[in-house]
Amino acid sequence: MGHTAREQKQALKILIAITGASGALYAQRLLDHLDPRTHEVHVVLSHYAQQVIAEELPDGLRLREGVRKHNVKSMNAPFASGSNPPDAMVVIPCTMGTLGRVAHGYSEDVLLRAADVVLKEKKKLILVPRETPLSLVHVKNFELLLLAGAILLPANPSFYSGAKTITQLADTVVARVLDHLGVPNQLAPRWAEESE
Repeated sequence: MGHTAREQKQALKILIAITGASGALYAQRLLDHLDPRTHEVHVVLSHYAQQVIAEELPDGLRLREGVRKHNVKSMNAPFASGSNPPDAMVVIPCTMGTLGRVAHGYSEDVLLRAADVVLKEKKKLILVPRETPLSLVHVKNFELLLLAGAILLPANPSFYSGAKTITQLADTVVARVLDHLGVPNQLAPRWAEESE
């Protein structure tokens, strides 16, 4: 509701990057709610993300049929060049190390190169850090990224949703990511929405 028909039908090329921060459930829930029949969905995992997934997702990362997975060390991925950028990239969850490397333009693997491409081509880069407390270094990196056009969407769940499970709580963050991607969703209640 509230979304135009054009928004609902527009196919996006979306890259989901998963790093080694705790919070693999956020990435899984986002992938669960992106339909590869509607959108072109790509996934890339940092090296350490695989260890975190093994710890936090007992059944491993589930990818829907049609989602394309890329090796982080391969620069042959289509989104590693400015001539073929994704419409949007989400780094979820995002370590502060990854965030810092993106902020300073380090591109030693395809995940970081893709983020660099997304920024320089003025596409949508959404970073979902999950870290506390923040140091001045983190805040300065946040500032650089905001100035460069990135969206910083910290993994801060909302409690007014009345979530009863960890998954429902994670969905309050995922709903905000989907909102910023322009993907309609009913994952979490809206603030002050009247019940029918």
